[in-house]
Amino acid sequence: MTAKRLHLVRHGEVHNPDRVLYERIPGFGLSEDGRRMAQAAADHVAGLGREVTALVRSPLQRTAESAEPFERTFGLTATPDERVIEPWNAFAGKVMRTAVLNPLNWHKLFRPSVPSWGEPYQQVAARMREALDELWWNTPDGDVVVVSHQAPIWITHLFAAGEKLPHDPRTRRCALSSVTSFERGRRTWHEVDYAEPAATSGAVDVGAV
Repeated sequence: MTAKRLHLVRHGEVHNPDRVLYERIPGFGLSEDGRRMAQAAADHVAGLGREVTALVRSPLQRTAESAEPFERTFGLTATPDERVIEPWNAFAGKVMRTAVLNPLNWHKLFRPSVPSWGEPYQQVAARMREALDELWWNTPDGDVVVVSHQAPIWITHLFAAGEKLPHDPRTRRCALSSVTSFERGRRTWHEVDYAEPAATSGAVDVGAV
């Protein structure tokens, strides 16, 4: 027996009035609207009528808080897993719209295919696949919810679809508190659903690096 389906859930909106790139910096929790988004994601998964038997999250505050509605809804405790964390980024703590205009930072932007500003896409894909494979084979039944971040979820989408990993971060289809669902065959993953249960039109911080 294996898991039935894995749902990758992006965290809700972060309270970030200064619009800094928060990356893995501690102290960035959800906004009030972000908590509403997280609840909408949990309600959506519950509404699917599927049994959820495992809950995993990245170790960061915003994913811990986004996992709380799932803990209440399904009676589970979210297990932290470093492999589903946000990629590291050389611009952490900076405001991107001004940082990219500084000539001292331009050397970090010259190879977007890696990307040169942060953790290589290939490395993110490898750790995500390792985590998802382990969850799939070690969950005896039911669905798994993984609360993670935009970049790891989108990179999972790309490798499951057999697409190239380099991409423009602004083109990612991975809204706040979105749910991207996957199943695994003998050798490969494939995406089976994508949903945006939370209203995000008024979001201040949507993040994409």
